[in-house]
Amino acid sequence: MSLFPFFEWCDNTAISAWIRDTTWSFPVIETFHILALTLLYGTILIVDLRLLGMGMRRQPTRFLAGELRSWMNASLAVILVTGVLLFLSEAIRCYGNDGFRFKMVFLFFAVTFHFTAFRRATAADDESRMSLGMKKVVALVSMTLWLAVGVGGRAIAFV
Repeated sequence: MSLFPFFEWCDNTAISAWIRDTTWSFPVIETFHILALTLLYGTILIVDLRLLGMGMRRQPTRFLAGELRSWMNASLAVILVTGVLLFLSEAIRCYGNDGFRFKMVFLFFAVTFHFTAFRRATAADDESRMSLGMKKVVALVSMTLWLAVGVGGRAIAFV
């Protein structure tokens, strides 16, 4: 079963035509996408470094993650909305792009991991439920998954 008809339909929507046909829409959408991506990566990195014991040791992980959670969620929402818009504007180009496929696979795993294992690790008290070694594994996997999403995003333009 080919997904090409879906990609073709996406490429022919009124939104995709508007984004392609206006001078500033794509750059503005991409700017918000990259700014939100930077915010998401920064907030996750702060928490991951805390899980690794490499920063903000006076702050309990649970508190730090709680303070940054709304920033993470908001930036993820902006990334997903702007990502869909960017995809719509060049869906046919994305169809055969290995960088796009790579990014989508890792985005799925990163978001799933973020709302499961990462949330569990950051909700645990620093002295309790989850071992320090397991928290470090969660932090390293989190950083790796989100880095792969970013690399995949950059690869879309060059593959």
